[in-house]
Amino acid sequence: MFVDTAKVKLEAGKGGDGAVSFRREIYIPKGGPDGGDGGKGGSIIFKADKDTNTLLDFRYSPELKAENGKNGSGTRSAGRSGKDLIVEVPIGTVVKRDGKIIADLTKDGQKAIIAKGGDGGFGNAHFKSSTRQAPIVAEVGEPGEAFEAELELKLLADVGLVGLPNAGKSTFLSVVSNAKPEIADYPFTTITPNLGVATIDKKDILIADIPGLIEGASEGKGLGYAFLRHIDRTAAILHLIDIYNSDAGEAYLTIRNELEKYSDLRKRPEIIALTKCEGVDPEIVEMQKASILEVNPRAKVFAISSSAHQGIDEVLRGLEKIVSSNKSSSIDDFKDNHDSKEDNESGSGLPTISLPDSALRTSWRVEKIETDEGDKFVVIGEKIEKFANRTDFNNYASVNRLRDIMKKLGIRAELTSRGAQPESIISIAGKEFTLVEDW
Repeated sequence: MFVDTAKVKLEAGKGGDGAVSFRREIYIPKGGPDGGDGGKGGSIIFKADKDTNTLLDFRYSPELKAENGKNGSGTRSAGRSGKDLIVEVPIGTVVKRDGKIIADLTKDGQKAIIAKGGDGGFGNAHFKSSTRQAPIVAEVGEPGEAFEAELELKLLADVGLVGLPNAGKSTFLSVVSNAKPEIADYPFTTITPNLGVATIDKKDILIADIPGLIEGASEGKGLGYAFLRHIDRTAAILHLIDIYNSDAGEAYLTIRNELEKYSDLRKRPEIIALTKCEGVDPEIVEMQKASILEVNPRAKVFAISSSAHQGIDEVLRGLEKIVSSNKSSSIDDFKDNHDSKEDNESGSGLPTISLPDSALRTSWRVEKIETDEGDKFVVIGEKIEKFANRTDFNNYASVNRLRDIMKKLGIRAELTSRGAQPESIISIAGKEFTLVEDW
């Protein structure tokens, strides 16, 4: 069963907690702190695999969870890190979080960390100093990233076959490649995309047969909407039109409009082929070509017959020329970007980085929220939230450490200026605590 979309809940491993421990040996009454750090939580990693061709497994396993890190212990023993969870996905898988692309796996063996495991907390040995000989502070491990990911599979093909239902796409693919799609003389025979490799002049072209489109497909009508994503990556489009269509120009325009509504395909190179032309009067062929050229005067139109193997090689050569040109452009773009990167490198061999103005601004902000219980002050910022996630709120000394950090970062002064009182609730990363007089 071909499945090209899925949703999956991901939960990376939690970091292990740091330990509060003191060295206890005979004749060493004050051995000092020796609590070890917690291990890092396992991450969830997606790996593109050429032998995987569907997202079906995610329908049966909609939740993925990586291993938690182990807690630290005495004698400065660090906890073991949790094992990463490596998940194989088809080549061409796009991973989204809240609608934004976070990974696009286009090569066999390519890996991407999708959900990052939480860092382990520091043990109390980490907090020993000349003024703090016996710290009772240890951090808890950070939670791993947890969210629902949206997966989409976009076929990686050089050419996308499009056209109205029963235009002859599957027959064409079966003739030019070793693919064996279902073929019959009725609309919507193809209900899943098919891939085939065509060879012309000792060069291979990967062709994807997309299920037939109808007017309104970009708005969800028919079968085409679910599969339009598979032409996003193609270098060229081969638009097949049945020669027996009452108006080839109108048929062409119908599909063209749907493609342009779905995505920006206006500039995508295309070749148009009138199919089933064996035995057809040449005047009819020319009339249908003229109908298409009336809509698009720059169109390249061929007359072919898949069953009779007429005009196939000319179409394939045209497609191969477009595909080769696209690959050459991609290589040139890579070289240009690579050269620019080298030009920007300093004499030390390290890239010169210019920080944006936003990086020079404060790394946190305070939002005041009025509630029935009184004012709540929400502190937002990656750095302070990281400290809050690693604070043991059941440990008075740990909370005081967080307060000290807030003071050093200037958060305390901001809270005071915003009207925070001792009884005001402070919320950081979902953790809430109340201010005290002497904080």
